[in-house]
Amino acid sequence: MAGKIVTVAQQKGGAGKTTLVAHLAVAWAEEGRRVALVDIDPQGSLSQWFAEREKGGAPGLTHSRITGWRTQVEVERLARDHDMVVLDSPPHAETESRIAVRAASLLVVPVQPSPMDLWATRPTLDLAKAERVPAILVLNRVPPRAKLTEELAAKIGELGVPVARTQIGNRTAYPASMLAGRTVQETARRTRAAEEVAELAAELAGQL
Repeated sequence: MAGKIVTVAQQKGGAGKTTLVAHLAVAWAEEGRRVALVDIDPQGSLSQWFAEREKGGAPGLTHSRITGWRTQVEVERLARDHDMVVLDSPPHAETESRIAVRAASLLVVPVQPSPMDLWATRPTLDLAKAERVPAILVLNRVPPRAKLTEELAAKIGELGVPVARTQIGNRTAYPASMLAGRTVQETARRTRAAEEVAELAAELAGQL
């Protein structure tokens, strides 16, 4: 049976896509799933993170960096041998993004609690609708100012797409772990950051 393909996409740069991809992948791998990463973002941040991970000898993930028309073929190949394939897509709605969305079993759209992220989300959701791919929004880098977050969450809900119950906080543990080619599940296991990643991974797996 083919594995599930999860594409993380957001037209606005700096939304935390790569950090989310890495953390979900490790969370699923720690549950015993075979997980592959595909980096189709020209910036290659996920590939740089994976290179640091390899230097440290961290096991558990397959990685591929690819662009262009070969993307769908590579993703389908990986899905035959893995339980989960997680794609980090470029921050624009070009051909690679369209292919990544088309291949997905689920589109995950990280949204920071800011008007700019909210406005930038619509083209990504329109792309998912055009490709008939289910999408879910994830509130990412959420500050402790609950009132502002609740107001924006209400506006995001008006986009007509499910919003994940689990929110990812704006915590320094996330970038700190990424610098070492790791995630918070590995460097800060007994923290709220690690807990919320595990909760989100379980929630998204349930959507699949």
